[in-house]
Amino acid sequence: MIVSEPTMGSATAILDTETVATLQAGLRGQLLRPGDEGYDAARQIWNAMIDRHPALIVRCGGVADVIAAVNFGRDNELLVAVRGGGHNVAGNAICDGGLVIDLSPMKGIRVDPVSRTAWAEAGVTWAELDHETQVFGLATVGGTISTTGIAGLTLGGGFGWLSRHYGLACDNLLAADVVTADGRFLRASAEEHPDLFWGLRGGGGNFGVVTSFQYQLHEVGPTVLAGPIFHPLDAAHELFRVFRDTAAAAPDALGGMAALLTSPEGVPLSALVPVFSGPLEEGEAVLRPLREVGSPVADLVGPMPYQTIQTLLDGAFPSGRRNYWKSGFLRALDDAAIDVLVEHFTRAPSPFAGFGIELYGGAANRIGPEETAFPHRDSPFNILIFTAWEDPARDEANFGWARDLWAALQPVAADGVYVNYLGDAEAEGQDRVRAAYGAATYERLAALKRAYDPANLFRMNQNIIPAPA
Repeated sequence: MIVSEPTMGSATAILDTETVATLQAGLRGQLLRPGDEGYDAARQIWNAMIDRHPALIVRCGGVADVIAAVNFGRDNELLVAVRGGGHNVAGNAICDGGLVIDLSPMKGIRVDPVSRTAWAEAGVTWAELDHETQVFGLATVGGTISTTGIAGLTLGGGFGWLSRHYGLACDNLLAADVVTADGRFLRASAEEHPDLFWGLRGGGGNFGVVTSFQYQLHEVGPTVLAGPIFHPLDAAHELFRVFRDTAAAAPDALGGMAALLTSPEGVPLSALVPVFSGPLEEGEAVLRPLREVGSPVADLVGPMPYQTIQTLLDGAFPSGRRNYWKSGFLRALDDAAIDVLVEHFTRAPSPFAGFGIELYGGAANRIGPEETAFPHRDSPFNILIFTAWEDPARDEANFGWARDLWAALQPVAADGVYVNYLGDAEAEGQDRVRAAYGAATYERLAALKRAYDPANLFRMNQNIIPAPA
């Protein structure tokens, strides 16, 4: 007998051995329970603060397994979580006592270099997709850490190095295959179920389990002009001002970020990471102001494979540390805000704490706010405040530092937040989820949720509450 946590509003679910055996017999993939070999590895995700114990983990071998798992979770009133790459800081990929629908074994990728499109299954990471597309000199907009799964990032909007050039990942989504809460398999696109397609482009995993994605590809590289430029911490004020002023006049092909961080040797540094995805000779001129400021400790900018820049930050965000983030869009990066950033960084509680100011705008801001469920299309910057540590006794110090810095930035903060950077829903609060969409978009999403998931089966996410009937 298995006792499971319930879905919203139901009593505790009790599953007998025969019921579970019936599920297992119908799967091509693997069913894991506590005590099974591989169970502990399958419940671990990137953020070590998340230590949950599902009653069942279905490691799906294909769409049939996903349909079976969705039907089983719904019919038995289980709490359901859906796992793609497992990199999300909030940890929504894993639940306590419920059912995890694990898509990570689903790794199929098919690239069509003639139409410049690619289909990829939901267990694929950006490193894996880039590996297949770059052989043809093509790419779509991915994240900034290659171990991130394509599914969660795309469904939450999807910011990456190429966003100013080609928009967000969701702007490059052409179609998606979805298993809805009632077990139906649907193709969502501009022509089929366009309401669902709109909601998938930014609305997260609220409307079903997306099993595969079709992307528009672009000619990218294989060589781009990119790389980090490191300066001493005391150069941060000047560096950030040049970054701000250069960004204001930059062509769409310039992406990147400014950051404060600590080197592996324990040295506080200020840094720029420009990525120019246009012609290299044009990039040399665009990047010149960023490379001529101050006296860098190291300037590693140069022509490099796109896949190299995609993996640049992987080592700074390894799996297995405790992680906490605060984030939001910025209306401006004025001198006062730069002062706040530098001063707070000097009090960072961990050598793995810092922040990145991501260059936003360009093509991402030329999509109408009503065209997708990702409405934030007018900010020049997005900031991610991150901290990581290993000792649970340091939790409160790290939480407090990130929260204090975010509070101090409110004079330049925009109303919105990038949903993929939101932390634990209980800690963030429903108001913060609403801020990820704005009032008009959230109302439309709530109506869509009522249509496709009225019982809120898919609620282990930055949850959109179904609108009243």
